Amino acid sequence: MKAQSEMLEQFYKMIDKEYIYSVYQPIISLQDGQVMGYEALTRGPKDSPFHSPLAMFQFAEQQGELYLLEQLAREKAIKGSILEHPQQLLFINISSQVLYDPGFVPGKTLEILQKYGLRPSNVVFEITERSSIEDFSLAQKILDHYRKQGYRIAIDDAGAGYSSLQAIAELQPDFIKIDRSLIENIHKNKVKEYILETFVTFAHKMNISLIAEGIEHADELTKLTRLGVHYAQGYLLGKPNESPAMVQDIHKMLIWQHRKVQGGSMTWSIGDLKTPVKVFDKKKLISEVADYFKKNQEAVGAVIVDEEVPIGLMMRDRLFQQLTGQYAFSLFWNRTIDSIMDESPLIVDELMPVEEVSQMATSRAINHLYDLVIVTSNGKMGGVASIRTILESITNVRMEYARVANPLTGLPGNLQINRELNKRISENKPFHVVYADLDYFKWFNDRFGFQKGDQLIQYTADIMQQSIAVCGTPHDFVGHVGGDDFIAISATLSPKQLCQEIIRRFEQGVQMFYEDEEWEYVWDRSGNKVKSEGVTLSLSLVVCVCESPISLEHISQTAALLKKKAKAHQGSIYYFEKIGSSGLELESV
Repeated sequence: MKAQSEMLEQFYKMIDKEYIYSVYQPIISLQDGQVMGYEALTRGPKDSPFHSPLAMFQFAEQQGELYLLEQLAREKAIKGSILEHPQQLLFINISSQVLYDPGFVPGKTLEILQKYGLRPSNVVFEITERSSIEDFSLAQKILDHYRKQGYRIAIDDAGAGYSSLQAIAELQPDFIKIDRSLIENIHKNKVKEYILETFVTFAHKMNISLIAEGIEHADELTKLTRLGVHYAQGYLLGKPNESPAMVQDIHKMLIWQHRKVQGGSMTWSIGDLKTPVKVFDKKKLISEVADYFKKNQEAVGAVIVDEEVPIGLMMRDRLFQQLTGQYAFSLFWNRTIDSIMDESPLIVDELMPVEEVSQMATSRAINHLYDLVIVTSNGKMGGVASIRTILESITNVRMEYARVANPLTGLPGNLQINRELNKRISENKPFHVVYADLDYFKWFNDRFGFQKGDQLIQYTADIMQQSIAVCGTPHDFVGHVGGDDFIAISATLSPKQLCQEIIRRFEQGVQMFYEDEEWEYVWDRSGNKVKSEGVTLSLSLVVCVCESPISLEHISQTAALLKKKAKAHQGSIYYFEKIGSSGLELESV
């Protein structure tokens, strides 16, 4: 009793003197390797029994003082916040039990945020599983109150138990944090991989972001990135600290190389199609390999390796063909498998595009056309892909392309646009992005009708493609963002000339849409009267130098700022800015 009393006295002293403090663990985007936010983790005094957060919160819960501790922890997390810009998020842990505490006064957190210059949009309440949620309807009402103020909600430890899955279904959070138990060695465990694939599909349909916790190995990070998980957290990427995190370049590069295209589930590299296969050492007896095939009727082939490096392929049918001759059985049975294996199978790296692998596979001799394709990872055995899987993947990609293309112009839509931008960024070579937006299109559509409006949209699509044909390169890209917005992605050496050509062609032909009518004024989207001769074109040229890392978000934000400048001027115009370099350059024409 005396020891308990002394502990309680230390606890209240710790609260009264505010001896606790926060450390912050970074949460990293698996699209660009940047720090998306931080989870605030509470620590007690370093030389006390409460230094461990687990011991501290368990004691508070036993004494009925959990709310008191969490209120102080919340304030300390906000006060010590190391957010570097307004887009970053601060994840604050709240136990589900606290939601029902009468002292959990709405508005208290907002006061603290305002005191330290933060907003509710910076905060994610992370519901932890210290105790299960007992009344989901009440919890939903409380969390809805916070959502209306701008806060977001995360469910912690998903995959660790039934209650967390029920919490996801009932509370429909903005973020789901995947428990370490599902993440550990996921690159070696197909069951875990399939479970996480289900989470990714579910999250995509529900518009929820996934955060993988507890990443400690590069192979885990690679697998999670390739699966399409949105964010990652763990000692590999950054330990809890009191200062901002710096992601290592090696981990950023790994993310850029393996990331999935946002917004889609289409396959782009052969590594996404690889599956496990039986592997035999080159000195295994033919009899052992034949015995494996007899016992495993579904196995179509096996890979022969030399110290984890694939050196040959043994297809089931080919092996038994060689063993059916009059003397073949006795001749081959006790020889090693490397004596009859295919010594020149198709071996490709996991990062190779599926389309390229397909071309290589289908150009093989007819008797090898349906052989397995061996996929390596860093030069070592990774898995295999069948020709059927490869062709089905390409068919699905083409069907998806047709499905999401803009129906009016036939140009690629946002899915392909994001894919193309991410591909260019990952290649780390200079490229240029031109965003095109029609000014006063609503006025035109209202005055001349939607049919003429559609024709003007199609005309703009045509002049974008014609300009690329004249000033661009063979691998340039034109997409239709939607409405009257277009995008061109080019590797031309003369991006300014490309913009000038787009404007020249637009101005040259737009007059034919006016049916010889004349006017002095048009109306903008807000209904304001503006002096103008008609529809004009605003261009944003983002020159991506790629001397330093850039992201899709950086390109988009830069283009938006340039578009605002362009629209502030009368007439067709372009502005440009360089990103991914140490210099800054702005110009209008």
